[in-house]
Amino acid sequence: MSPDKRPRKSPIKSVVRSTVKLESDPHDAHDIVYFQQTDERGLKLGVPGREALNSWPPGVRAKARARLITVAAAPPYRFSGGGYWEAMSDEMAGMYELRVDGESRHHYRLFCVIDARAQRAIKPYVAVIQGPDKSFRTTFTSSQY
Repeated sequence: MSPDKRPRKSPIKSVVRSTVKLESDPHDAHDIVYFQQTDERGLKLGVPGREALNSWPPGVRAKARARLITVAAAPPYRFSGGGYWEAMSDEMAGMYELRVDGESRHHYRLFCVIDARAQRAIKPYVAVIQGPDKSFRTTFTSSQY
C-alpha cells in the first residue's frame, strides 16, 4: 500500500490574535483623564474614578479600561455605545455611563463627561468622574448620582 499523497490540514490550529487595544494611542480622538478632587484650599483629596476602577475585580477592571480606550478612539460624540456607553438623562444630562457587568450579577459603572473645551487641551477629554457599583436589580441613591 502506498502513502496517501493528498494534502492534509495541519493538526496545529492557527492562533487568533486579539485586536483589542490595551492602551490609548496618541492618534485617538480623545485623551482619557480622571477627575481630581480638591478641598477649598486647593489641596488634593483623591481621584474617585481611578480609585473605584482600581478596586474592582481584575476582569471587570480590564473590560472597563478596554471600553474606555474604545470610546476614546471614536470621533467626538460619535460612539454608538453598544449597550455599555450610554448618555444619561434628567439631572445627569451631559454625562455618560460606562457599564460593565461582573460576576454574581453585580454591576459596575463609570460616570464620565466628554470635555471638548478643556483648558490647555489639544484634543477633547473623556473625563472619568466617579465609579459606583451596585447589586443586580438595585438602583443608585440620589447621592451616588
